[in-house]
Amino acid sequence: MPEALLSVRDLKVHFPIGKGLLAGAKGAVKAVDGVSFDLQPGETLGIVGESGCGKSTLGRAILRLTKPTAGTVVWLGQDFFGLDKAGLRKARRELQIIFQDPLASLDPRMTVGEIIARPLKTFHPELKKAEVEARVREAMAQVGLAPEMMRRYPHEFSGGQCQRIGIARAMILRPKLIVCDEPVSALDVSIQAQIINLLRKLQRELGLSLLFISHNLSVVRHISHRVMVLYLGKIMEIAERDAFYANPMHPYSRALISAIPLPDPKAERARERVMLQGDLPSPLNPPAGCRFCTRCPMATDLCHSSEPALAPRADGRLVACHFV
Repeated sequence: MPEALLSVRDLKVHFPIGKGLLAGAKGAVKAVDGVSFDLQPGETLGIVGESGCGKSTLGRAILRLTKPTAGTVVWLGQDFFGLDKAGLRKARRELQIIFQDPLASLDPRMTVGEIIARPLKTFHPELKKAEVEARVREAMAQVGLAPEMMRRYPHEFSGGQCQRIGIARAMILRPKLIVCDEPVSALDVSIQAQIINLLRKLQRELGLSLLFISHNLSVVRHISHRVMVLYLGKIMEIAERDAFYANPMHPYSRALISAIPLPDPKAERARERVMLQGDLPSPLNPPAGCRFCTRCPMATDLCHSSEPALAPRADGRLVACHFV
């Protein structure tokens, strides 16, 4: 296997709360609590789970947009968290992010051309105006936008077009990794398919690696090579895409797969769903033992007292469950 493009080890992001002038923090929200995985060149890793499980915080912490509490991130063989300001600036050329809300991520005071050109002006100030404009036009054409639109403002575009602008801005530096933070959740279903197909096309042409964060498992199935399931800041399962959807092993994974609607009405009515009881526990005070034990239909006393390790199984996947 080739050397990993990105290696994350025991990454934690805890947010202290209740901190006053005369007292220390009263507790901490454990948004990400010991996550480890590798990402290969050209691979898409889908990161799924309920809202509040730590998906977006994980992506932002990897990029150092959110300060990590502990852990390491190795990027292209170097300690990413140990980089100084100059080293971080250089590395950021190869790491980009696409945001969830396409319009809110664009400055309404800037034209589309200025928005897409901003990374070039930041990292390549030596480029002449004509060179920058040529690169912007090329990026716009690459994402399916007419270069003649570069003088317009974001409010003149639809949601899908705004997301294409965001993708062009992320692609303009020709990065190696893009964190996609729920990039299609605010779009209509038909537009979602167009954006997903665009990302797949760009990945094939440019050899990109993607961390694709989403709560929509149907979308993740379409774009990912592997799937990682998060629950309360912990990994429950990591598996190859086809194996995961054909046979999810962790009880939480089964519940997520069960929630995917089927296009056949008869099959949808006939199938038996895996229903989770109760709400997601607070990350401020997560359950002892297995994080999922308070909602798991298989839970025993062992699950409430002992946390299962994320262990390899016969087919190569990793599962954190005592009874799989």
